Amino acid sequence: MKYQSQKIAMAYFAVALGLFAIQVTMGLVAGWVYVSPNFLSELLPFNVIRMLHTNALIVWLLCGFFGAAYFLIPEEAEREIHSEKLAYLQLAILVVGTLGAVVTYMFNIFEGNWLLGKEGREFLEQPRWVKMGIVVAALIFLYNVTMTTLKGKKTAITNILLLGLWGLALLFLFSFYNPSNLSLDKQYWWYVVHLWVEGVWELIMASILAYLMLKLTGVDREVVEKWLYVIVAAALFSGILGTGHHYYWIGAPGYWQWIGSIFSALEVVPFFAMMAFAFVMVWKGRRNHPNKAALLWSLGCATLAFFGAGVWGFLHTLHGVNYYSHGTQITAAHGHLAFFGAYVSLNLAIMSYAIPILRQRDPYNQVMNMASFWLMSSGMCFMTFVLTFAGTVQTHLQRVLGEYFMDVQDQLVVFYMMRFGAGLTVVIGALLFIYAMAMPRRELFDAGEAADVAAE
Repeated sequence: MKYQSQKIAMAYFAVALGLFAIQVTMGLVAGWVYVSPNFLSELLPFNVIRMLHTNALIVWLLCGFFGAAYFLIPEEAEREIHSEKLAYLQLAILVVGTLGAVVTYMFNIFEGNWLLGKEGREFLEQPRWVKMGIVVAALIFLYNVTMTTLKGKKTAITNILLLGLWGLALLFLFSFYNPSNLSLDKQYWWYVVHLWVEGVWELIMASILAYLMLKLTGVDREVVEKWLYVIVAAALFSGILGTGHHYYWIGAPGYWQWIGSIFSALEVVPFFAMMAFAFVMVWKGRRNHPNKAALLWSLGCATLAFFGAGVWGFLHTLHGVNYYSHGTQITAAHGHLAFFGAYVSLNLAIMSYAIPILRQRDPYNQVMNMASFWLMSSGMCFMTFVLTFAGTVQTHLQRVLGEYFMDVQDQLVVFYMMRFGAGLTVVIGALLFIYAMAMPRRELFDAGEAADVAAE
């Protein structure tokens, strides 16, 4: 650890991993409800389980991004973080807001209250006071990292990272606008949801992945930065107008069918470029870095993101296909592998690299860490295949033959049972990863090893 303020990242990573455990557990419970619909129906209804699953995902990924920024920006800017106190205040606000949202969801308190009650918009259910807290935390964060960067060295990695983080915060402001017209509501709702995960989050992903490639492979910075600019240009070019693939069936003008189909088909390009970038950097790299687990997660991130976000996204993005498949289990298949590949794996990659340095020990429990990668990745891939088959059957029976929704669901139970098994594998892998990160140090550095890791 070169800079003392990098230790801030450890607090964010710890909160992120705690929420990660909650997220996958709630996902497993939700998966079982598909098999046994009355499970916990009185104590914890399915809509609450799903809210906890999806919102925990969003918050822990954001905590991971913030932790990654607090870890890599001091190294890139070659100076300490502007204010450590502000960083911890930001984390406290996020934790309080998260706990407040969870209590509101679980006990449905303050229902209907414009300030304290939950809202009814998917992924943006947070009570308004929680949204306000998120904005305050985001402003504190942006001030802190921007001041650090402005006073220090500027690099392509920090420039792209800050662009993504600023975009993330500004686009979240659309969550406060909740028009009564459903078409208008969905239009602005996608400004947050789509332009996050298929826009500015891709910039964050590309910059963190570039940092990891720089550290793990030893490739020249100039080469990494050229790739980074190409990837970012492709992501913004395709991602912004690619929002149109969500406008097909919400009452928007018909030209969005063509704009959405063309530009969202091009969204495969930046993900393919990221996968090619990662493997080319490793191939060209001259450094035999000891942290093989971090390298595995980095390559896995790029590969699974290409298949989950790129290939599986393309499978149902053209409006002629989407007309039949929209809202089926095919969507769930794409969503699970895309989020796991692009953002979950990215966070676990930066944690695998940073946490050993923050805890001043060798890259540890690498076999356990890499086993968690294969467990989670294989479980998620199997889940994706199962849901793809389930969605194909559902599309034919429900959308083509016209059978009733619940009758079709009864015929998909075998797929849901397999999906639960895959989810159980993912949860075991997640707990194994957390244990590998959290267990006490096994062997201390000697002075030479400490100097080598610090030099990385």
